[in-house]
Amino acid sequence: MIDPAMSYEPLTPLSYLQRAKDNHGNRIAVIDGDQRWTYDDLYERASRLAGGLAPLAEDRPIAVIAPNTHVLLEAHYGVPWAGVPLVAINTRLSAREVQTIVEHSEASVLIYDPTFVDLAATVSAAVPGLRLVEVGEQYEALITDSKPLRTLVHDERSVISINYTSGTTGRPKGVMYHHRGAFLQAVSMVGHMGMNPSSTYLWTLPMFHCNGWTFPWAVTAAAATHVCLPKVDPGEIWRLLRDVGVTHLCGAPTVLSMIAYADDAVPLDRSVKVATGGAPPSPAILREMSRLGFDVTHLYGLTETYGPAMICDWRPEWSALSVEEQARLKARQGVANMIACTARIITPDGQDVPRDGATIGEIALRGNNLMLGYLKDEQATVEACREGWFLTGDLGVMHPDGYVELRDRSKDVIISGGENIASVEVEQVIADHPAVLEVAVIATPDERWGEVPAAFVTLKPGQSATEDEIAQWVKGRLARYKAPKLVVFTDLPKTSTGKIQKYVLRDQAWAGHERRIQ
Repeated sequence: MIDPAMSYEPLTPLSYLQRAKDNHGNRIAVIDGDQRWTYDDLYERASRLAGGLAPLAEDRPIAVIAPNTHVLLEAHYGVPWAGVPLVAINTRLSAREVQTIVEHSEASVLIYDPTFVDLAATVSAAVPGLRLVEVGEQYEALITDSKPLRTLVHDERSVISINYTSGTTGRPKGVMYHHRGAFLQAVSMVGHMGMNPSSTYLWTLPMFHCNGWTFPWAVTAAAATHVCLPKVDPGEIWRLLRDVGVTHLCGAPTVLSMIAYADDAVPLDRSVKVATGGAPPSPAILREMSRLGFDVTHLYGLTETYGPAMICDWRPEWSALSVEEQARLKARQGVANMIACTARIITPDGQDVPRDGATIGEIALRGNNLMLGYLKDEQATVEACREGWFLTGDLGVMHPDGYVELRDRSKDVIISGGENIASVEVEQVIADHPAVLEVAVIATPDERWGEVPAAFVTLKPGQSATEDEIAQWVKGRLARYKAPKLVVFTDLPKTSTGKIQKYVLRDQAWAGHERRIQ
């Protein structure tokens, strides 16, 4: 009888680093400032990181808060090789928010960049038993003094990482990714982005966002070169485009705008493949990026779908259309990626809407790139799913050609510059202000960020507050990007039973726009 192991191997993206080491070991894997590491080096460092972390982990997740440096990239291999899930934390969160994530995930260790030394100290003081590892001498000593370890993956649907999204309630939800999903999603990114060993990927997308849309594994799968970028600096981006031959990058439309309108922007002598998501790119930015030599592809997804679950797959015949028509087509969310199931647009009773480009329904997804569920939140997991389909909370239409286009959101989530903001979370903080009686927070259109939070506030009798005071109140308690960019003091519209009619505010804010989503 044939050994079953001959034709079956549990899928894990960690195998990509093994392959890259075996076949491209002496080639440059990582560029981080003046530092260079080969794939042999990356393999050795990640293995030793695993060996150092395993005894500290105590079979619990390990959290990392760091910008886009080699540290967070190494953690995408070293932490799961230590046999535990990775929790990559948004670097823009407040200490209170980071503490909540560390506590909810039951992380045993927090690896932190020195930039966040005060934040790490605050979190450590509030979470008994949390071990801290500071990037620098302590981190390097951990790698140098440890023996290599590569824990085998026996169950491909075991948890490889936990990514947090605030969701509609403001309570953090830990989205559990499995090894199989990460492996396959990375494969799809390699295929759709056309990466190979000659590719050079610039890290303009945060690695903490859905594990960088799985590109920490995808770039390695292609045996391409990772170019780390701790901060989105247009001048530095253009320097790297010139000096290291960047061929691929990802980012929200705001990042594309920063690149396109930078002082250093000049047409490139080659085509650079760009993936954008979080909001539809505007025709203006698509035209400018094209003029400069960037080939932009629009993607759509959520934290629950490992990032891009859909892609606006470009059809060759569209290239003969006018620039305006091309921009209109590129702004659509598109079709399921190569490892996902065909997306559906469904009515409240679960029926598919007609392919008429007009009937609105909710986008439903399923496939290999769907989460296992929300950590320790079975109710939220059940509510997000219906008969084997994940309900995104986004409303759209299905065009006759099978391409999906977003029109609105059914969930109270604001996506500003690629960051998710739960309106109820901001409302709860503003409501704690001593002068505030009632508040409603909605998304309003913004030319730079796509959409931004706006707060409509009713003050208590005899109390006063300014717009800046409310904004600063939020910034002192939440990540600064969650603060309202507009504060309007007014009486809130209500139903006869006293419920605030947020749709009235949205009608006013989005008047004249074809879709209520930017």
